Amino acid sequence: MNTTPDWQAPLKSTFGFEQLREGQQPVVEAILTGRSAAAIFPTGSGKSLCYQLPALLLPNLTLVVSPLLALMQDQVAFLRSKGVAAASLDSTLSREELTSVQQGVRNGEIKILFISVERLKNERFREFIRGVAISLLVVDEAHCISEWGHNFRPDYLKLPHWRREFNIPQSLLLTATATQPVVEDMRRHFEITEQDVISTGFYRPNLRLLVQPTPVHERIHKCAQWLNHRIKKGEPFGSIIYVTQQNTADEVASQLSQMVSVPVESYHAGLASETRQEIQQRFMSGSTPCIVATIAFGMGIDKSNIRQVLHYDLPKSIENYSQEIGRAGRDRNPSDCVLLADLSGLTVLENFTYGDTPTLGAIKRLLTAISTDTAVGSNGGSGSSTGRWETMMQPLSNQTDIRPLPLKTLLVHLEMAGRITPLYSYYAEYRFKPESESALLAQFNGERQEFIQTLLNHSKKGRTWYSLDMDALIQSLGTDARSRAVKALEYCAEQQWLTLEIKQMTEVYEVKSWQVSETDAIADELHQSFMAHQNSDIQRLHNMVNLFQSQQCLSRQLAVYFNDHSMTQDCGHCSVCMGKWQPWPQNSATSAPDASVIQGMLSEFNQAYQAMFNQLPEPETQTRFLSGMASPWLTKVKAKKLANYAALEQVPYADVLKALT
Repeated sequence: MNTTPDWQAPLKSTFGFEQLREGQQPVVEAILTGRSAAAIFPTGSGKSLCYQLPALLLPNLTLVVSPLLALMQDQVAFLRSKGVAAASLDSTLSREELTSVQQGVRNGEIKILFISVERLKNERFREFIRGVAISLLVVDEAHCISEWGHNFRPDYLKLPHWRREFNIPQSLLLTATATQPVVEDMRRHFEITEQDVISTGFYRPNLRLLVQPTPVHERIHKCAQWLNHRIKKGEPFGSIIYVTQQNTADEVASQLSQMVSVPVESYHAGLASETRQEIQQRFMSGSTPCIVATIAFGMGIDKSNIRQVLHYDLPKSIENYSQEIGRAGRDRNPSDCVLLADLSGLTVLENFTYGDTPTLGAIKRLLTAISTDTAVGSNGGSGSSTGRWETMMQPLSNQTDIRPLPLKTLLVHLEMAGRITPLYSYYAEYRFKPESESALLAQFNGERQEFIQTLLNHSKKGRTWYSLDMDALIQSLGTDARSRAVKALEYCAEQQWLTLEIKQMTEVYEVKSWQVSETDAIADELHQSFMAHQNSDIQRLHNMVNLFQSQQCLSRQLAVYFNDHSMTQDCGHCSVCMGKWQPWPQNSATSAPDASVIQGMLSEFNQAYQAMFNQLPEPETQTRFLSGMASPWLTKVKAKKLANYAALEQVPYADVLKALT
């Protein structure tokens, strides 16, 4: 007898569909029969329905981890329009809205809750969600959990741990871009059987992939030609032009505005959040048909009539390219994906990769910070014989000269090697503002009133704000006092009896100590791991260029890259298949000057660096200075104001480094 819940009735009554698309049914039925699954579908192929439909039939909450605020908000709006009780917990909510959402989740009224992965690091949120029954954990953009993916995010690696901590029985992983190594990582982390990884293939026949390598000075005119070609058809359309850097987005949008008869706007992370939202809304409504954007734009954009995706600059990888072109033609009508870039942008992309690899010296500083009490104490924590280490990411980044993302990755590597174990995170500072002490105390009686009084007694009072001395409270009442204090303050804030502010996220680790003599070997091992990933990322860039330069069917090569071997013949409509392959302009990368010239260019920087840090910069740091990169210590030394900063930004990083070593 088939015990799978009947999904066909809500499919029609709630979502208005008569049947599921290819691949959706095995995913839905795996979830409804109690198994975890992964859905690897092309962009726009209906991954979201794979959890939205089961969520209506599962007994408890469906918790969705999503990487982008706009994506969460769009999904919530869509579900509510269908009568599904959905909500997100994000930074845009007021205190009243936050309280309302939490109450709805507690009462079982909200069926689907969207959060960012960072929300799970929030002590207050974990206290809240621990008391909620959850049927399903959904991980959107699940390739982020894999170090071999194109967008690895260290916090995603902790999702399997949090799934166990919150007793969530099942997981559903969603992505459009997963190579075979990434799929294996996903399966291993979430214990998914091979038969429950559902892939529908990568090829989308309505997308026409065209490679037209064009020198930089001609690209504006090419963009205008493509836009005018679409404008002449007289139909509503959307067009996205992707660039690498923010200033390029502004320049291209400004010039194109003078060349075409429709509005063109730029979009990038340098704009205010409100401005970005307004631009996105104008694009979605069609009043601004064309956006010139960095990769900050596009994820979560569900606009069906995007007819053009143009790459003014090279994308960061084949995976990024696939995601970006995947935003075109979601209505399944023919759409053009045009690559205008040539090799002139390759150096800039390579430099992004090189800039994220910590130097060997920086890794040693991190290990020293972990293993010595004094370094731990200077980071706002306290080391002890128990091997506990407390730290805050930003001060640690500044101390070690490691950017925050690679720093998180380093800590994950140390976790995986068993050298440190994450225990918990907490906020070091709790500030609250009651209307008055007497009014707050009047809300309680007996032992609870005594506890609130104790909180007040262990808080430093300013003019209106109280700062809780958590260490003193724990010393007075014991280790359980922290959890109780957090719950009490959270409850009072929900009841609007006080305003609560929290700051300074602190990570607590158990450290398996090592001998000082081992530090060099551990640092070498970590550095080699980062170098392997750096080389992998550089190779990924060159694989992408090789694909674009190839004289074989582009669509078919792209499908094979993502482990889709279902295409038995060429697509017939890419630039190669149509006989429109073009030779690429020669790369005019600047050669590195002689080593003696480079050393002379570093004179002022070396002096300033040694004066501030009492040591000469490593060759990698010198290369980053000359290449115009950023790091915490380069910021401290005010590198941008020193002679020859970014003087060699057009020279390949590897050539400059080789001259210095």
